[in-house]
Amino acid sequence: MKKLFCKTLAMGALAGMRAVSAPALLSRTLSDNKNGALADTPLRFLQNKYVANALTGLAATEIIGDKMPDVPDRIELPSLLVRSASGALVGAALYLGSREKALEGAAIGAAAAIAGTYASFYLRRALNRNSALTNPVLGAIEDAIMIGSGIQATKI
Repeated sequence: MKKLFCKTLAMGALAGMRAVSAPALLSRTLSDNKNGALADTPLRFLQNKYVANALTGLAATEIIGDKMPDVPDRIELPSLLVRSASGALVGAALYLGSREKALEGAAIGAAAAIAGTYASFYLRRALNRNSALTNPVLGAIEDAIMIGSGIQATKI
């Protein structure tokens, strides 16, 4: 159970960094390694390779879009709600896949996403103000951390 909790925290926090990337990484993993516990649940679609491909494409556009100068801050309400919902989705899927309560996983994932949103926003802002690195470079570093951490988190 501790392993599941930690995985859900990690994936939720990643949803706070990049809203679509966490579900994309989870869906990619589930499409390659089907989880029988999800087969009869509303979240079984995450195991579909076409869904994984679509989410991966959306995640790539999110990563590119993050570097645009006119993109609103991730801590603004609409973005925060999307990131929270993304964390809830991955949390619910992880918990259902382990035959645990979806609502518990969703709550953990959503809370971790909100925390991850604020932590990554203020860290990136501080680094942008206090280093010679430009915002797009910091975004690319954040992307690399998110992708690498997400790949590891799906393996936990």
